[in-house]
Amino acid sequence: MKIAIIGAGNLGKSIALGLLESKFAAAEDIIVTRRNTNALQDLKEKGIQVTNQNKTAIKQADIVLLCVKPYQIAAVTAEIKNDISTKHIIISVVTGVSLQDLQKMMVKKLPLFRAMPNTAIAVMQSMTCISHLHAKDTHIKTVGDLFNKVGKSVIIEDSLMDAATVLGACGTAFALRFIRAKIQGGIEIGFDSKTASLIAAQTVLGAAELLLTKQTHPEAEIDKVTTPKGCTIAGLNEMEHQGFSSSLIKGVITSFEKICKT
Repeated sequence: MKIAIIGAGNLGKSIALGLLESKFAAAEDIIVTRRNTNALQDLKEKGIQVTNQNKTAIKQADIVLLCVKPYQIAAVTAEIKNDISTKHIIISVVTGVSLQDLQKMMVKKLPLFRAMPNTAIAVMQSMTCISHLHAKDTHIKTVGDLFNKVGKSVIIEDSLMDAATVLGACGTAFALRFIRAKIQGGIEIGFDSKTASLIAAQTVLGAAELLLTKQTHPEAEIDKVTTPKGCTIAGLNEMEHQGFSSSLIKGVITSFEKICKT
């Protein structure tokens, strides 16, 4: 299937690279658009089609990913809606635009999907939340297969998509800030920055893989490494005294409140 990515900013480019690296699509079957095509030279060098013409991209595609900014979505859908037909599967990754909003913009009754991946899609490790409207089982499978090639996906209600944006997409930045703090602590106790970065990042990756593979609760894994009077529990307790968990929870809620106001 041919895939058009309308609006190849950071996320759009990450999706294109993820689809290519996962071999879900060949380079010649991916077409990306951006006003300034010079910014897409790296994709062009990989064989991906590049254009600044959205309508041209739509006409070649079976799957259309809308990756534009929220303030651009109305203008973009107005531009392309006459070239969209029931052969297309439409996937929007636009923050704050519901499926009902998208339906009104498109006018036609089409298989519509809303997806919230994160930038780890570029290395095929995205967590993508998906909701849908007017979609058949075959459409759902196709979109699920697409995002499962570049990480993991889950189907949710569209009403939860703002919350998914915070937990999954903003959550990447939250996790990276945690890793950065671990690196800084590692440097203070004696490691150079490169070694501290490797240890911190791989440790977080391993911890996440434990939960995904064994499907256990974090506390169950924490209990395995906290011995009586040990250094792990001492460190955990100090973090909690300093507000570690509560600050993370407050950060998630603050981001959610912000996204709900926009």
